[in-house]
Amino acid sequence: MAVSKSKRIFYLDALRAVAILTVIAVHVYAVTRVQVMADFATGPSLRWLFSQFTGNNLRIGVDLFLMLAGALSLGREWSIKEFLGKRIPRIVEPFVFWGLVTGAIAVIISYYFGYKFIFAFDINSILHFFYGVFMSTSPGFSPYWFFWMILGTYLIMPIFNKWLLHSELEEAEYFLVFWLITALFDFTLNIDFPIKLTYFVSPIGLVVAGYYLRHTQRKILNNPYFALALTLLSAILIMVIVTYFSTPIKFHTINRYSLPITLEVIGVFLLFKNFNKFGFNLGFIKNENSLFRRFTSLVAKYSYGIYLIQGLFLCIYLKILPIGEYFSYWFIFFLLVVFSSMITMHVLNKVKYVNRFIGAK
Repeated sequence: MAVSKSKRIFYLDALRAVAILTVIAVHVYAVTRVQVMADFATGPSLRWLFSQFTGNNLRIGVDLFLMLAGALSLGREWSIKEFLGKRIPRIVEPFVFWGLVTGAIAVIISYYFGYKFIFAFDINSILHFFYGVFMSTSPGFSPYWFFWMILGTYLIMPIFNKWLLHSELEEAEYFLVFWLITALFDFTLNIDFPIKLTYFVSPIGLVVAGYYLRHTQRKILNNPYFALALTLLSAILIMVIVTYFSTPIKFHTINRYSLPITLEVIGVFLLFKNFNKFGFNLGFIKNENSLFRRFTSLVAKYSYGIYLIQGLFLCIYLKILPIGEYFSYWFIFFLLVVFSSMITMHVLNKVKYVNRFIGAK
């Protein structure tokens, strides 16, 4: 089904902003969760539950980015050359730019201030470190795995786009049913389904889902109360699973492609899409010039660049921020990473020639 080009849509911008903020929240969780692990022994405390909520229920950021790629790019009339010529430089140039810049900063602060990004400073060690930066294996740069995943997704998207252009939404539903079955067996139950369905596996399933959910006219999927119920019920299910399978010495982490998280991210997407149907008279959302909408759009615009630099700020603040009461420590940590990344992007976006490489859309 062909779709026409449209102007910037706020709920898609809002979803992109939520995506990057949840990514940062999960990364902050990863370096702070050790503080609450022992709480499970006497029964899950409030801070333990909060920690696992951020580490599992908010594990939707990457999924949302994939859905947005499908919602914005699939079902349009474009050639492979046109699509790849436009999309690939948008992800490669910021990846190379920030890999070199943040990698160099990591080497410098390791040498002068004792950070643990790199331990030897001969030329071979530095070259090996930078290789690890781009391969997402060097300390502090593990989030860079996202680049290789999204690159592979973009390379295969033209095939799916050609199919969807000449298909009805019901045919996309056929594909998505098998994708959900795969999410259940391969990533939730960890059971090999007799029929090999791994070809429907995420992330491409999430890309097609984003296209489908944006354009579907099915009444239930355009009902805001269904979206709210799906989001809440899947969120509760995730917390029940996490609590049941965790131990005093081990956190249980749900796979980002599992069925519970898949249902949650579908619910969140539909909730944002259909939010206006609740009938709330919220001026800060309706007013295009409100501070809330301008800030949300700015976060969305800088989201890819923020993703590429937030890991460096995370490691810097982990070393210099004194550990305090868990909740205040977590929120201060989170806000410092968010606003440091935002300010960096906003300043560089005003620098001529540099701004084309930083990952601002």
